[in-house]
Amino acid sequence: MSYVGPDFDPPQPRRPRRGPLTVALAALVPGALIGWFVYEAVGGPGDSSGNTSSAAAASSSAPVSPSGTASNDDKPPGPSPLKGKVVVIDPGHNVTNFQHSAEINRKVDIGTNWKECDTTGTSTNAGYAEAQFTMDVSHRLKTILEKQGVTVKLTHDGDSPSWGPCVDQRARIGNDAHADAAISIHADGAPVGDRGFHVILPGSVHAGGADTRAIVGPSATLGKGIAGDYRRATGEQFSNYIGDGTGLVTRKDLGGLNLSTVPKVFIECGNMRDSNDAALLTNSAWRQKAAQGISEGIVSFLRG
Repeated sequence: MSYVGPDFDPPQPRRPRRGPLTVALAALVPGALIGWFVYEAVGGPGDSSGNTSSAAAASSSAPVSPSGTASNDDKPPGPSPLKGKVVVIDPGHNVTNFQHSAEINRKVDIGTNWKECDTTGTSTNAGYAEAQFTMDVSHRLKTILEKQGVTVKLTHDGDSPSWGPCVDQRARIGNDAHADAAISIHADGAPVGDRGFHVILPGSVHAGGADTRAIVGPSATLGKGIAGDYRRATGEQFSNYIGDGTGLVTRKDLGGLNLSTVPKVFIECGNMRDSNDAALLTNSAWRQKAAQGISEGIVSFLRG
């Protein structure tokens, strides 16, 4: 044990004696540093500006990725490939149609014949209205598409007018918007035991104010894509009562299709009168899947 007190001075180690080489190096180092600073001030070889230190400083301040290349993190994101595309969503029916029977029963020209302006739609046995379902899915679909840069327009938002609009006006909204794609959201009211969904395609119509000949082909492409993606996203089966198991039906009696001049389809998302389908249609999480599946089909079509 040793004790070091306040008055105790420990022995100092002996300093090694400097040799001639050490002294010489000590004299040379300051000179070398002075020379380096002078070199930096006047510029090194290959720098026509005579300012390599400024270039080095600028280079060192640029962000560098792990691979050694300049980072692009500070660059704004590129434009969405769907920016400029327009989709019109038509929520089938209106929750207040039943209060306006005179207005919605007024006949309008759909090209092949005259039909009612609109109808009330159907509902589940528990009273969940088709119009409630279509508006909910339409809003979900709108949100998904807008996040991908698509411009989305609804034919109505359940507020103005307080009924309808009529089927000819629904078609006109898509036409006036020069939509790249349009879709009408519905749910069916078939007998109990009839299950599944189907997509309705426009037939070739050239009568009265209707001429679908130019949109039959692209509408079929749109509808087939939606049917496949909807089935995959929701797990819902193709209709077992219409479409011969294909999930696709062609019709010439729907004003919303006959009067359209842009690619357009209807989708009957399920049968509200069947308890199995009704359990899906009234489920919020499932409706989100429905909107997702429809959106994927539309996006695939828009990307061509």
